[in-house]
Amino acid sequence: MLGAVGAKSIDDLFSTIPPAVRSKNRLKIPGGSSEEKTLNQLKDLAAMNIPASAGGTFLGAGSYNHFIPSAVDHLTSRSEWYSAYTPYQPEISQGTLQAIYEFQSYVCNLLGMEIANASMYDGGSALAEAALMATRITKKNEIILSNLIHPRWREITATFTKNRDISLKEMKDDAYGRVDPKRILEAVSSDTAAVIVQSPNFFGCIEDLESIGKVCREKNIMFIVGVAEAMSLGLLKSPGEFGADIVVGEGQSLGLPQSFGGPYLGLFATKQKYMRQMPGRLCGRTTDAEGRSGFVLTLAAREQHIRREKATSNICTNQALCALRSTIYLSLLGKRGFADMAKANFNAGAEFERVLSKSKKIKMPFKHPFFNEVVVELKRDADKVNEKLAKKGITGGLDLSRFYPVSKKMMLLAVTELTTKEQIANLVKGLEG
Repeated sequence: MLGAVGAKSIDDLFSTIPPAVRSKNRLKIPGGSSEEKTLNQLKDLAAMNIPASAGGTFLGAGSYNHFIPSAVDHLTSRSEWYSAYTPYQPEISQGTLQAIYEFQSYVCNLLGMEIANASMYDGGSALAEAALMATRITKKNEIILSNLIHPRWREITATFTKNRDISLKEMKDDAYGRVDPKRILEAVSSDTAAVIVQSPNFFGCIEDLESIGKVCREKNIMFIVGVAEAMSLGLLKSPGEFGADIVVGEGQSLGLPQSFGGPYLGLFATKQKYMRQMPGRLCGRTTDAEGRSGFVLTLAAREQHIRREKATSNICTNQALCALRSTIYLSLLGKRGFADMAKANFNAGAEFERVLSKSKKIKMPFKHPFFNEVVVELKRDADKVNEKLAKKGITGGLDLSRFYPVSKKMMLLAVTELTTKEQIANLVKGLEG
């Protein structure tokens, strides 16, 4: 097998894995244990976890603590949904197919686009696929993206494009808090396929999508928007209304628990004219030979099907069960309820800003409109502050020095509709102390 793939040895096969993270010794795996002892060990480990509801959590950065109606858990735990596998046989999968169809319809409405796929793995993989899709459509190989896109999303995009003839050009927007459309004009070249931004961006600031979209249209390049906090779509104009060509997002806020980071849900939508370049699968509604309404997989240009190496993507499936949760969640809230939920989040952010602005020890370096998240500058290193907050049962924010060459005293803090005024007051005392 090594010879067939052109590798001389196992080490050669895994040469892309940095030597520093490769184990040189056998794994020290303990021997077997009784069921009773194993269960007790797992219970002890589980007891060490602190739920988001305990003491207050202010850590967002792509994962948010929102209220989820009990009906979402009840309905998605029914036996009909135990297997979320691909419904290859439509005649026996009408329920699953209809759920996917409804999900796609919701995504189109939320993102303001004409067509959406059945979902992606997560927001990061959706963004990477959008970059690849733009290069296929334009036949150009340069992608310009803001460094205020979620750092993990940018890392995933870099991984997807690493072994292709695609150049990623990052704009350094962290010093300004959001993208300046004038800098896009300076960065664009004749090889540029698309500009990618995130709104609200990683710092929580709302981008000027209207001006950015105008620049993209003037330069005849594709405009891609990522949305990490889907709850914002209940209050802000959709990216599609600003002329976006592709919109991707993370659907965790739409009825999915934080769950230590996954599984989550990738949203992907575009204009109908780009449908055949869209990754993943598409569920459609049709009629059978007797004129009865039904649902089928309309488009699935995957590598496992007839497209083979010409497939638009090697993503083989979708997050059907997670997409179902989001569909039920949005159905329960309805259009008005979802807007009210977004307003509750905005109001929590406004209260947070009001309390922070009174502090003489905490600064907010960016004055742009924001949703749910805000950057603060402290008197001490952010990691040290978080250690003290943890001792008080408070989960602090993200130390921004992990991802940006900024002061170690900068922290990204998030609030949601579940954050109470008392929790905010306790946090500010901890930040100042």
